[in-house]
Order: sequence, then structure tokens, then C-alpha cells
Amino acid sequence: MKRNEELSKLTNVKEWDFIVIGGGASGLGSALDAVSRGFKTLLIESHDFAKATSSRSTKLVHGGVRYLAQGDVGLVKEALKERGLLAKNAAHIVKNQSFIIPNYTWWGGIYYKIGLSIYDFLAGKLSLGKTKYISKSKTVEKLPTIEQNHLMSGVVYQDGQFDDARLAINLTQTIIEKGGSAVNYVKVINLLKDASDKVIGVVAEDQFSKQQYQIHGKVVINATGVFTNDILNMNNPKHGKLVVPSQGIHLVLDKSFLKSDDAIMIPKTSDGRVLFVVPWHDRALVGTTDTLLKDESFEPRALEEEINFVLNTARQYLAKKPTREDVKSVFAGLRPLAAPKDGSKSTKEVSRSHKVITSETGLVSIIGGKWTTYRKMAEDTINEAMKIHRLGNNPSKTEHLSIHGNVKPEQVDRTNHLYVYGSDIPSIKALQESNPRYAQKIHPDHPFTVAEIVWAVKTEMAETIEDILARRVRLLFLDARAAIDCAHNVARIIAEEKGYSEEWAQQQENEFIELAKGYLLTPYSPKVINLN
Repeated sequence: MKRNEELSKLTNVKEWDFIVIGGGASGLGSALDAVSRGFKTLLIESHDFAKATSSRSTKLVHGGVRYLAQGDVGLVKEALKERGLLAKNAAHIVKNQSFIIPNYTWWGGIYYKIGLSIYDFLAGKLSLGKTKYISKSKTVEKLPTIEQNHLMSGVVYQDGQFDDARLAINLTQTIIEKGGSAVNYVKVINLLKDASDKVIGVVAEDQFSKQQYQIHGKVVINATGVFTNDILNMNNPKHGKLVVPSQGIHLVLDKSFLKSDDAIMIPKTSDGRVLFVVPWHDRALVGTTDTLLKDESFEPRALEEEINFVLNTARQYLAKKPTREDVKSVFAGLRPLAAPKDGSKSTKEVSRSHKVITSETGLVSIIGGKWTTYRKMAEDTINEAMKIHRLGNNPSKTEHLSIHGNVKPEQVDRTNHLYVYGSDIPSIKALQESNPRYAQKIHPDHPFTVAEIVWAVKTEMAETIEDILARRVRLLFLDARAAIDCAHNVARIIAEEKGYSEEWAQQQENEFIELAKGYLLTPYSPKVINLN
């Protein structure tokens, strides 16, 4: 993944078969589906890959227990199938995760055991394991930090867990390896149309050099998630609102709040939501919320009432009660929900399934969906685009397509933080061994090394401190204070690798620290870490 090489293709290729706008789950999936069918495919992203929604999920690859409770069996069945496929196609980042529902009523255990046995049944051959009823003492043994007062029993079920931004990078790598092109920080500023008002390409601008490109394509796919309406506006200013953003937040706590490899699932909170406490990269991830917003943003912020809701709910179920000071990082993500026709405000009634919509101009938009079903969303999108634009009927090849980094599950050592790199691990280790400085940790409390920063810049199209610390190594999401402390050194490593000035590094550092402060609930002053 070299940005300059990808940029040069924007002028060298006269016409693409597919131009995909948006580098999140649905865009990356659509581009990979198109390129694996043999189409000349370009993906362009206005910021970094997975910058918005697709790096801010609950990190679950799941059928959706909540959707089962709502009776949406079709969506659950589809998602469970996709969960099984993803576990095979990206075994290095998708893992089987045990979840425990703690029951505080005598009937809860029976109710959830029956419901989740249906969940297992719907998964069929791709089931990750059987649901089990466990006693109160066994629940406490498995979850030592659970609130024991009035606890009756537990129900254990299996689901999947992953690292969202890492999967996004791996999908980008796969697209390029298959002969497609993908480039970040290139923003679509207009659509190209012919005399009959059909979309025949895009006008895009490099966000660094400000150079503009006229890019021609047979099909343009709008896969911009919560920003779908922006592209639709370029196509037709009178189109109306197709997508509404719903915000979900997560608080990241120290692992001491969840001294377990099992996750906790609270099926019904005070306002009818589901709350998860999930082990993730040696931290406890707690969320989420569901708040309809008026406006979308690339850097959404958790609302006070959301923070209080998550903290208060977590305190009800955890023996060690989290406070604002305990929060290592708080991040908010926006779900692109298909707008309800009646204009109602409840997000619970808004469908989580995806829709493919074709405009009269030939623009194809994919809306809704979630990470787990990204592959199926992409397949449906490309199928529809091929039908509308008469591009033949050769079928999707992604069902069993191995994603970059994939290794056999037994080769994955999850005790080593490098496991998310899969088949790239030997290359990173070789880099660490090539230079004593590269083997140094960027922060004493975290395992990430200088080699990973260099690797991200050289091979993963990381352009800024945020690209690296938010999405390549996840430190901003795991410990925002540590990320702030690392900013100075990471800026200098990027500048050194790319030949940038000290002024550039200083500006980057200032911008990143300002951004990172928004991930904390209490004020913090940076500490400088000395790297030799």
C-alpha cells in the first residue's frame, strides 16, 4: 500500500469499471467484490480508511441477539452465516468469544437459554459452540468482578470478536493485491455526468496537495455510510434524506474491571438497550448507546447523558464501580440507519438490514448494514450495479476469499499483541531486528514498538499520527493519555520516514493532542517519553 503509486493510477487509467466512494466496511467490501470478479476497480476515501463508523464499532462479529428478540430471524440468519465465513477468511483477527448473561431473576436463565439455543440452531454448521446454563457459583468463578447481590445464574453463549480498523486495512491490502486500486485522503467534490444526465465518473481532490482529478467510470458506488446524503445531494439536490445517523459510544476501562476472558452481555438495561463489557486488547470495552442525531460528523463526541448511562449501567453489574477517572478512552461512532419513512425518532424500529438504491442517473448507493454482514452487503451492491449497468452476470467470488493476513486459527498466538498482523508478523519482527531503535516500545505501558510505526508508514498508507495511533495500532482507543504522550515521538518517526520538516511534525503533534483530548473525560497534561 503505497499512496503515491495509487495516486498515479488516477491519471494513468482512462476509465474504471467501478469507482467506489468510501473506505469503510461497505466501500471496502464492494471494491473487493468488484475487483475479485475481474472489474477494474478504484476506491477513494476522503479521510483515512475506516476513519469514521468502521473503526468505532463494539468489535463484535455477531448475528445480533437483540434482532432475534425483535423477531428479525432473516437478518440474524444472514449475519450468523457471515460471522462463520469471516472467521474462516480472516482467522487472524476474528476470534471465538464466550459471552455470559448474568441473571438476577429465577426465570432469566431459562428464558435466555431457550432464546440462545435458537441462535445456535440458526447458525447451523457455522455455529461457534453450544449455549450452556451455569449456576450462580460457576458464573462468579468465570466472572469474578460481576455484581453478586441477587445473582441467580448465568447463560454462556458464543459469538465472534475482531479488530475493526485492522480488518479495514487488510481489506484495502487485498483489493490492491487483486489488482484494484485504493487511496485515502482523496475527496469526491462532484459527480461527472453526460448529456443525458447519467453519472460517468467523479471529480476528486487530493486533500494534501489539493490537486483535482476527473476520474471516469462505468459505475459509481456511493458507500459513504452516514455521509450518503452528501453524495446524493451532488447527484440530485432534491433527493430527500435516505440515512439518519444514530450514535453509539464506548468507554474503555482497565482489565481489572473484567478479570476474565469471558465477556458480559446485559440483555435489557433501564431503557431497553443491550450493554456489553468485552475484553479487547487487554482492556475492557463497555458499550453501547443508541442516540439519534441531527448531523453526521467524522469526529463525533460522546454526549454527557450517554457517558452517564454507560457508567451507571456498568456500576449496577460490576463489583468494582467505574468512575470518570477510570475511563482510559471514550469513543463515539455513528450508525448509518435507513431513515424511517414516518419520520419517527425511535432507533429501535429503524431496520439494521441494508438496502441498495439506484438513482435515475445510475448512481448506486448502499445504506444500512453492519460490519458482520459487510461481505453480503457488497455482493448485493455489485450484483445490483451489474444488472442496472448491464455488465454481465459473473458471480461473486468473496464467500471463500482469504483476506490479507489470514493464517490458520491454530497459528494465531493471541498472547502476542502482534497477532492482528497475521501473515505479516515475520516481516514486522524482521524490521524490529534490523535496527535496535525499531525494537523499542513507543510507550512503557504498552507493547507497541517503533517498528510498527515504520511499518504503518511504509506499507499501510498511514499519513498522520492519528492514522497510526487510532487505527493502525489502536492506542488512542485503548489509552488516550498514553497516545498523547507518544504523539511527539510518532510525529518525528513519520517525518523521518517521509522526509518532512520539523514544522510539519510539530503541527501534527499539536493537532493530534487536541483531537486526543476529546477521548478523555478528565483533563490531562502530556508527558514526554524519551526514545534513544
